[in-house]
Amino acid sequence: MLKKVVVTGIGALTPLGNDINSFWGSVVAGKSGAAPITHFDASLFRSQFACELKDFDVTKYLDRADIKRTDPYTQYALIAADEAIKDSGFDLDKMDPFDVGVIWGSAQGGMITFEEQVKEYALGDGHPRFSPFLIPKFLINMASGLISLRHGYMGVNYAPVSACATSNTAIMDAFNYIRLDKAKIIVTGGSEAAVTPTSYGGFSSMKAMSHRNDNPQSASRPFDVDRDGFVMGEGAGALVLEEYEHAVKRGATIYGEVRGAAMTADAYHITSTHPEGKGATKAMQLALAEAGITINDLDYLNMHATSTPVGDISEINAVLALTHGEKTKMQISGTKSMTGHLLGAAGAIEAIISLLSIRDGIIPPTINTVTLDTAIPGNLNIVLKEAIQQKVNTAMSNTFGFGGHNGTVIFGKV
Repeated sequence: MLKKVVVTGIGALTPLGNDINSFWGSVVAGKSGAAPITHFDASLFRSQFACELKDFDVTKYLDRADIKRTDPYTQYALIAADEAIKDSGFDLDKMDPFDVGVIWGSAQGGMITFEEQVKEYALGDGHPRFSPFLIPKFLINMASGLISLRHGYMGVNYAPVSACATSNTAIMDAFNYIRLDKAKIIVTGGSEAAVTPTSYGGFSSMKAMSHRNDNPQSASRPFDVDRDGFVMGEGAGALVLEEYEHAVKRGATIYGEVRGAAMTADAYHITSTHPEGKGATKAMQLALAEAGITINDLDYLNMHATSTPVGDISEINAVLALTHGEKTKMQISGTKSMTGHLLGAAGAIEAIISLLSIRDGIIPPTINTVTLDTAIPGNLNIVLKEAIQQKVNTAMSNTFGFGGHNGTVIFGKV
Protein backbone atom coordinates (compact mmCIF):
# COMPACT_ATOMS: atom_id res chain seq x y z
CA MET A 1 0.00 0.00 0.00
CA LEU A 2 1.34 3.41 -0.96
CA LYS A 3 2.21 5.77 1.88
CA LYS A 4 0.74 9.25 2.25
CA VAL A 5 3.29 12.05 1.79
CA VAL A 6 3.12 15.51 3.36
CA VAL A 7 5.25 18.66 3.52
CA THR A 8 6.48 19.53 7.01
CA GLY A 9 9.12 22.17 6.35
CA ILE A 10 9.84 24.94 3.85
CA GLY A 11 12.71 27.35 3.22
CA ALA A 12 13.37 30.07 0.65
CA LEU A 13 16.15 32.36 -0.52
CA THR A 14 14.74 34.52 -3.29
CA PRO A 15 14.81 37.91 -5.04
CA LEU A 16 11.74 38.82 -2.95
CA GLY A 17 13.16 37.86 0.42
CA ASN A 18 15.86 35.80 2.09
CA ASP A 19 13.52 33.69 4.21
CA ILE A 20 10.00 32.30 4.00
CA ASN A 21 8.21 35.11 5.81
CA SER A 22 9.74 37.97 3.84
CA PHE A 23 9.36 36.04 0.58
CA TRP A 24 5.69 35.24 1.11
CA GLY A 25 4.93 38.77 2.30
CA SER A 26 6.40 40.20 -0.90
CA VAL A 27 4.50 37.70 -3.07
CA VAL A 28 1.18 38.55 -1.43
CA ALA A 29 1.94 42.27 -1.79
CA GLY A 30 2.66 41.85 -5.50
CA LYS A 31 6.22 43.16 -5.43
CA SER A 32 8.72 42.80 -8.27
CA GLY A 33 12.26 41.54 -7.66
CA ALA A 34 13.65 42.93 -10.92
CA ALA A 35 16.40 45.56 -11.04
CA PRO A 36 19.55 46.41 -13.04
CA ILE A 37 22.20 43.69 -12.77
CA THR A 38 24.84 44.20 -10.08
CA HIS A 39 26.75 40.90 -10.40
CA PHE A 40 28.62 42.04 -13.53
CA ASP A 41 28.73 44.90 -16.02
CA ALA A 42 25.77 44.23 -18.33
CA SER A 43 25.86 47.58 -20.13
CA LEU A 44 26.72 45.99 -23.49
CA PHE A 45 24.14 43.20 -23.22
CA ARG A 46 20.78 43.33 -24.98
CA SER A 47 19.06 42.76 -21.61
CA GLN A 48 20.58 44.43 -18.57
CA PHE A 49 18.46 43.46 -15.57
CA ALA A 50 17.51 40.43 -13.49
CA CYS A 51 15.87 39.34 -10.26
CA GLU A 52 18.93 39.08 -8.03
CA LEU A 53 19.04 38.38 -4.31
CA LYS A 54 18.79 41.55 -2.21
CA ASP A 55 20.78 42.46 0.92
CA PHE A 56 22.35 39.02 0.87
CA ASP A 57 25.59 38.33 2.75
CA VAL A 58 26.60 34.69 2.60
CA THR A 59 28.91 35.10 5.62
CA LYS A 60 25.83 35.52 7.81
CA TYR A 61 24.82 31.95 6.99
CA LEU A 62 27.95 29.90 6.25
CA ASP A 63 31.46 29.79 7.64
CA ARG A 64 34.60 30.57 5.64
CA ALA A 65 35.43 26.92 4.92
CA ASP A 66 31.95 26.21 3.51
CA ILE A 67 32.08 29.33 1.35
CA LYS A 68 35.53 28.50 -0.02
CA ARG A 69 34.56 25.03 -1.21
CA THR A 70 31.12 25.84 -2.65
CA ASP A 71 29.67 27.63 -5.65
CA PRO A 72 26.87 30.13 -4.95
CA TYR A 73 24.26 27.68 -6.25
CA THR A 74 25.29 25.24 -3.48
CA GLN A 75 25.44 28.04 -0.91
CA TYR A 76 21.87 28.99 -1.78
CA ALA A 77 20.84 25.34 -1.44
CA LEU A 78 22.44 24.96 1.99
CA ILE A 79 20.80 28.13 3.29
CA ALA A 80 17.29 27.31 2.07
CA ALA A 81 17.61 23.69 3.22
CA ASP A 82 18.75 24.83 6.68
CA GLU A 83 15.59 26.92 7.02
CA ALA A 84 13.31 24.10 5.86
CA ILE A 85 14.97 21.53 8.14
CA LYS A 86 14.70 23.85 11.14
CA ASP A 87 11.08 24.55 10.24
CA SER A 88 10.31 20.83 10.06
CA GLY A 89 11.87 20.21 13.45
CA PHE A 90 12.56 16.49 13.09
CA ASP A 91 15.22 14.97 15.32
CA LEU A 92 17.77 12.83 13.46
CA ASP A 93 18.94 11.35 16.77
CA LYS A 94 15.56 9.62 17.02
CA MET A 95 15.77 8.19 13.50
CA ASP A 96 17.80 5.86 11.37
CA PRO A 97 19.96 8.24 9.27
CA PHE A 98 19.39 5.97 6.28
CA ASP A 99 15.69 6.90 6.45
CA VAL A 100 16.47 10.54 5.62
CA GLY A 101 17.55 11.51 2.11
CA VAL A 102 18.17 14.49 -0.14
CA ILE A 103 16.98 14.92 -3.72
CA TRP A 104 18.07 18.34 -4.91
CA GLY A 105 18.22 19.79 -8.40
CA SER A 106 19.73 22.59 -10.44
CA ALA A 107 19.51 23.27 -14.15
CA GLN A 108 23.04 24.65 -14.47
CA GLY A 109 24.94 23.92 -11.27
CA GLY A 110 28.17 25.77 -10.58
CA MET A 111 28.17 28.06 -13.61
CA ILE A 112 29.88 30.89 -11.72
CA THR A 113 32.80 28.71 -10.65
CA PHE A 114 33.25 27.15 -14.07
CA GLU A 115 33.14 30.53 -15.81
CA GLU A 116 35.65 32.11 -13.42
CA GLN A 117 38.12 29.24 -13.66
CA VAL A 118 38.04 29.07 -17.46
CA LYS A 119 38.41 32.85 -17.70
CA GLU A 120 41.40 32.78 -15.34
CA TYR A 121 43.07 30.07 -17.39
CA ALA A 122 42.35 31.73 -20.74
CA LEU A 123 43.71 35.09 -19.60
CA GLY A 124 46.68 33.64 -17.75
CA ASP A 125 50.15 32.61 -18.85
CA GLY A 126 49.08 29.17 -20.04
CA HIS A 127 50.00 27.30 -16.86
CA PRO A 128 47.08 25.17 -15.59
CA ARG A 129 46.48 26.67 -12.15
CA PHE A 130 43.01 25.34 -11.46
CA SER A 131 41.48 25.26 -8.01
CA PRO A 132 41.33 21.83 -6.35
CA PHE A 133 37.71 22.76 -5.55
CA LEU A 134 36.79 23.33 -9.22
CA ILE A 135 35.15 19.95 -9.83
CA PRO A 136 33.19 19.64 -6.57
CA LYS A 137 32.10 23.29 -6.85
CA PHE A 138 30.50 23.05 -10.30
CA LEU A 139 29.03 19.52 -10.18
CA ILE A 140 25.23 19.63 -10.21
CA ASN A 141 24.96 16.87 -7.59
CA MET A 142 27.14 18.69 -5.07
CA ALA A 143 24.27 20.59 -3.44
CA SER A 144 22.47 17.35 -2.57
CA GLY A 145 25.73 15.83 -1.38
CA LEU A 146 26.66 18.74 0.87
CA ILE A 147 23.17 19.05 2.40
CA SER A 148 23.48 15.41 3.47
CA LEU A 149 27.05 15.92 4.66
CA ARG A 150 26.08 19.01 6.67
CA HIS A 151 23.23 17.23 8.45
CA GLY A 152 24.24 13.58 8.48
CA TYR A 153 21.51 12.24 6.21
CA MET A 154 22.53 8.87 4.78
CA GLY A 155 19.49 7.89 2.72
CA VAL A 156 18.82 8.30 -1.01
CA ASN A 157 20.85 11.17 -2.41
CA TYR A 158 21.09 12.48 -5.95
CA ALA A 159 20.38 15.38 -8.31
CA PRO A 160 17.80 15.18 -11.10
CA VAL A 161 18.18 17.57 -14.04
CA SER A 162 15.33 18.52 -16.37
CA ALA A 163 16.16 22.16 -17.15
CA CYS A 164 13.48 24.50 -15.78
CA ALA A 165 11.33 21.54 -14.71
CA THR A 166 14.10 20.30 -12.39
CA SER A 167 12.58 21.24 -9.02
CA ASN A 168 9.28 19.57 -9.82
CA THR A 169 11.21 16.49 -10.90
CA ALA A 170 13.03 16.50 -7.55
CA ILE A 171 9.79 16.91 -5.59
CA MET A 172 8.15 14.14 -7.61
CA ASP A 173 11.04 11.76 -7.03
CA ALA A 174 11.03 12.49 -3.29
CA PHE A 175 7.26 11.88 -3.25
CA ASN A 176 7.71 8.52 -4.95
CA TYR A 177 10.54 7.32 -2.69
CA ILE A 178 8.55 8.09 0.45
CA ARG A 179 5.24 6.65 -0.70
CA LEU A 180 7.05 3.47 -1.76
CA ASP A 181 8.37 3.29 1.83
CA LYS A 182 12.01 3.73 0.79
CA ALA A 183 12.46 6.79 3.01
CA LYS A 184 10.72 8.54 5.89
CA ILE A 185 11.93 12.07 5.17
CA ILE A 186 13.52 13.67 2.11
CA VAL A 187 14.83 17.22 1.81
CA THR A 188 14.09 18.35 -1.72
CA GLY A 189 14.04 21.45 -3.91
CA GLY A 190 16.32 23.34 -6.22
CA SER A 191 18.80 26.20 -6.44
CA GLU A 192 20.24 28.35 -9.19
CA ALA A 193 22.96 30.99 -9.49
CA ALA A 194 22.71 31.75 -13.20
CA VAL A 195 23.13 35.53 -13.33
CA THR A 196 26.59 35.31 -14.92
CA PRO A 197 27.86 36.79 -18.21
CA THR A 198 27.93 33.40 -19.93
CA SER A 199 24.54 32.12 -18.82
CA TYR A 200 22.85 35.48 -19.14
CA GLY A 201 24.48 36.14 -22.49
CA GLY A 202 23.36 32.78 -23.83
CA PHE A 203 19.71 33.38 -22.99
CA SER A 204 19.96 36.96 -24.22
CA SER A 205 21.37 35.89 -27.59
CA MET A 206 18.38 33.56 -27.99
CA LYS A 207 16.15 36.62 -27.50
CA ALA A 208 14.40 34.67 -24.76
CA MET A 209 14.65 37.47 -22.18
CA SER A 210 12.83 40.76 -21.92
CA HIS A 211 14.78 43.86 -22.89
CA ARG A 212 12.67 46.46 -21.08
CA ASN A 213 15.82 48.02 -19.68
CA ASP A 214 14.03 51.32 -19.03
CA ASN A 215 11.61 49.70 -16.57
CA PRO A 216 12.80 46.30 -15.28
CA GLN A 217 10.11 45.96 -12.61
CA SER A 218 7.39 45.87 -15.26
CA ALA A 219 9.29 43.56 -17.63
CA SER A 220 7.91 40.18 -16.62
CA ARG A 221 4.29 40.33 -17.75
CA PRO A 222 2.80 36.88 -18.33
CA PHE A 223 -0.14 36.70 -20.76
CA ASP A 224 0.20 40.38 -21.72
CA VAL A 225 -0.08 41.25 -25.40
CA ASP A 226 3.21 43.17 -25.16
CA ARG A 227 5.28 40.56 -23.29
CA ASP A 228 8.75 40.17 -24.75
CA GLY A 229 10.53 37.49 -22.74
CA PHE A 230 11.41 36.26 -19.27
CA VAL A 231 13.43 37.89 -16.51
CA MET A 232 16.19 35.75 -15.02
CA GLY A 233 16.15 35.08 -11.29
CA GLU A 234 18.37 33.37 -8.71
CA GLY A 235 18.01 31.67 -5.37
CA ALA A 236 16.65 28.47 -3.86
CA GLY A 237 13.55 26.80 -2.51
CA ALA A 238 13.51 23.84 -0.10
CA LEU A 239 10.81 21.47 1.08
CA VAL A 240 10.88 18.68 3.65
CA LEU A 241 8.68 15.81 2.46
CA GLU A 242 7.69 13.26 5.09
CA GLU A 243 5.65 10.09 5.45
CA TYR A 244 2.33 11.15 6.95
CA GLU A 245 2.14 8.76 9.92
CA HIS A 246 5.73 9.60 10.85
CA ALA A 247 4.89 13.31 10.78
CA VAL A 248 1.72 12.87 12.85
CA LYS A 249 3.48 10.72 15.44
CA ARG A 250 6.05 13.41 16.16
CA GLY A 251 3.48 16.24 16.10
CA ALA A 252 4.85 18.00 13.04
CA THR A 253 3.25 21.03 11.43
CA ILE A 254 1.86 19.95 8.06
CA TYR A 255 1.62 22.46 5.21
CA GLY A 256 -0.14 20.11 2.84
CA GLU A 257 -0.14 16.75 1.16
CA VAL A 258 1.55 15.87 -2.11
CA ARG A 259 -1.47 14.45 -3.91
CA GLY A 260 -0.16 13.72 -7.38
CA ALA A 261 2.69 14.36 -9.79
CA ALA A 262 3.55 13.56 -13.38
CA MET A 263 6.10 14.19 -16.10
CA THR A 264 5.85 14.01 -19.88
CA ALA A 265 7.97 15.03 -22.86
CA ASP A 266 6.92 17.21 -25.79
CA ALA A 267 9.21 15.46 -28.28
CA TYR A 268 8.75 18.60 -30.36
CA HIS A 269 11.63 21.12 -30.26
CA ILE A 270 14.93 21.74 -28.50
CA THR A 271 13.71 24.90 -26.74
CA SER A 272 10.10 25.60 -27.77
CA THR A 273 7.11 24.07 -26.04
CA HIS A 274 4.52 22.31 -28.18
CA PRO A 275 2.21 25.00 -29.65
CA GLU A 276 -0.88 23.04 -28.63
CA GLY A 277 0.58 22.18 -25.24
CA LYS A 278 0.07 18.45 -25.79
CA GLY A 279 2.74 17.29 -23.36
CA ALA A 280 1.70 19.82 -20.73
CA THR A 281 -1.95 18.78 -20.99
CA LYS A 282 -1.05 15.13 -20.49
CA ALA A 283 1.16 15.89 -17.49
CA MET A 284 -1.69 17.76 -15.83
CA GLN A 285 -4.18 15.01 -16.67
CA LEU A 286 -1.93 12.33 -15.19
CA ALA A 287 -1.28 14.35 -12.03
CA LEU A 288 -4.99 14.98 -11.54
CA ALA A 289 -5.78 11.29 -12.05
CA GLU A 290 -3.16 10.29 -9.50
CA ALA A 291 -4.56 12.81 -7.04
CA GLY A 292 -8.02 11.33 -7.57
CA ILE A 293 -9.58 14.65 -8.54
CA THR A 294 -10.79 16.41 -11.67
CA ILE A 295 -10.09 19.87 -13.01
CA ASN A 296 -13.38 20.95 -11.40
CA ASP A 297 -11.91 20.17 -7.96
CA LEU A 298 -8.84 22.34 -8.47
CA ASP A 299 -8.81 25.72 -6.73
CA TYR A 300 -5.50 27.21 -7.87
CA LEU A 301 -3.05 26.74 -10.72
CA ASN A 302 0.39 28.31 -10.51
CA MET A 303 1.36 28.39 -14.16
CA HIS A 304 4.88 28.18 -15.56
CA ALA A 305 4.07 31.46 -17.35
CA THR A 306 7.54 32.81 -18.09
CA SER A 307 6.27 35.80 -20.12
CA THR A 308 7.59 34.58 -23.46
CA PRO A 309 5.41 35.12 -26.54
CA VAL A 310 5.34 31.41 -27.49
CA GLY A 311 5.48 29.70 -24.10
CA ASP A 312 2.57 31.48 -22.44
CA ILE A 313 0.12 30.68 -25.24
CA SER A 314 1.31 27.09 -25.41
CA GLU A 315 0.49 26.67 -21.71
CA ILE A 316 -2.83 28.47 -22.11
CA ASN A 317 -3.71 26.04 -24.91
CA ALA A 318 -2.79 23.15 -22.61
CA VAL A 319 -5.12 24.48 -19.90
CA LEU A 320 -7.93 24.98 -22.42
CA ALA A 321 -7.52 21.39 -23.59
CA LEU A 322 -7.68 20.28 -19.96
CA THR A 323 -10.90 22.21 -19.28
CA HIS A 324 -12.36 21.51 -22.74
CA GLY A 325 -12.80 25.26 -23.03
CA GLU A 326 -15.31 25.32 -20.17
CA LYS A 327 -15.16 27.80 -17.31
CA THR A 328 -14.10 26.30 -13.96
CA LYS A 329 -13.63 27.65 -10.43
CA MET A 330 -9.83 27.34 -10.82
CA GLN A 331 -7.93 30.57 -10.24
CA ILE A 332 -4.71 31.10 -12.21
CA SER A 333 -1.62 33.22 -11.63
CA GLY A 334 1.90 33.58 -12.96
CA THR A 335 4.18 34.42 -10.04
CA LYS A 336 7.33 34.67 -12.16
CA SER A 337 6.01 38.16 -12.84
CA MET A 338 7.36 38.91 -9.34
CA THR A 339 10.19 36.45 -8.71
CA GLY A 340 11.62 36.24 -12.19
CA HIS A 341 12.47 32.83 -13.60
CA LEU A 342 14.73 30.87 -11.26
CA LEU A 343 15.30 28.15 -13.88
CA GLY A 344 15.96 24.89 -12.01
CA ALA A 345 14.79 26.43 -8.72
CA ALA A 346 11.51 27.79 -10.12
CA GLY A 347 9.39 24.75 -9.31
CA ALA A 348 10.53 24.70 -5.68
CA ILE A 349 9.59 28.27 -4.87
CA GLU A 350 6.33 27.92 -6.80
CA ALA A 351 5.54 24.74 -4.85
CA ILE A 352 6.05 26.79 -1.68
CA ILE A 353 3.73 29.48 -3.03
CA SER A 354 1.12 26.80 -3.74
CA LEU A 355 1.41 25.38 -0.22
CA LEU A 356 1.17 28.79 1.43
CA SER A 357 -1.86 29.58 -0.72
CA ILE A 358 -3.47 26.49 0.79
CA ARG A 359 -2.41 27.43 4.32
CA ASP A 360 -3.50 31.08 4.20
CA GLY A 361 -6.33 31.04 1.66
CA ILE A 362 -4.58 33.61 -0.50
CA ILE A 363 -4.03 33.40 -4.24
CA PRO A 364 -1.13 35.62 -5.32
CA PRO A 365 -1.40 37.94 -8.30
CA THR A 366 0.08 38.15 -11.75
CA ILE A 367 1.57 41.63 -11.79
CA ASN A 368 2.44 43.88 -14.76
CA THR A 369 -0.17 42.36 -17.07
CA VAL A 370 -2.09 45.28 -18.56
CA THR A 371 -3.81 43.90 -21.66
CA LEU A 372 -4.40 40.17 -22.04
CA ASP A 373 -3.26 38.58 -25.28
CA THR A 374 -6.22 38.23 -27.62
CA ALA A 375 -5.48 34.49 -27.84
CA ILE A 376 -6.52 34.11 -24.19
CA PRO A 377 -10.28 33.59 -23.74
CA GLY A 378 -12.21 35.46 -21.11
CA ASN A 379 -13.44 32.33 -19.33
CA LEU A 380 -10.09 31.76 -17.58
CA ASN A 381 -9.87 33.18 -14.04
CA ILE A 382 -6.48 34.91 -14.19
CA VAL A 383 -5.69 36.79 -10.99
CA LEU A 384 -4.22 40.15 -12.00
CA LYS A 385 -2.61 43.05 -10.10
CA GLU A 386 -3.61 42.09 -6.54
CA ALA A 387 -3.86 38.92 -4.49
CA ILE A 388 -7.30 37.59 -3.66
CA GLN A 389 -8.55 35.81 -0.55
CA GLN A 390 -10.17 32.49 -1.32
CA LYS A 391 -10.18 29.09 0.33
CA VAL A 392 -7.73 26.77 -1.41
CA ASN A 393 -8.02 23.03 -0.88
CA THR A 394 -6.00 21.92 -3.90
CA ALA A 395 -3.27 23.67 -5.87
CA MET A 396 -1.36 22.60 -8.97
CA SER A 397 2.04 23.88 -10.08
CA ASN A 398 3.46 23.55 -13.59
CA THR A 399 7.06 23.70 -14.77
CA PHE A 400 8.45 23.17 -18.27
CA GLY A 401 12.04 22.98 -19.48
CA PHE A 402 14.19 23.13 -22.58
CA GLY A 403 14.34 19.69 -24.13
CA GLY A 404 10.58 19.32 -23.86
CA HIS A 405 10.34 18.42 -20.16
CA ASN A 406 6.93 18.91 -18.52
CA GLY A 407 6.47 18.53 -14.76
CA THR A 408 3.28 18.97 -12.74
CA VAL A 409 2.77 18.59 -8.98
CA ILE A 410 -0.50 18.82 -7.03
CA PHE A 411 -0.77 19.73 -3.35
CA GLY A 412 -3.81 19.46 -1.11
CA LYS A 413 -4.99 20.48 2.33
CA VAL A 414 -4.70 17.77 4.96
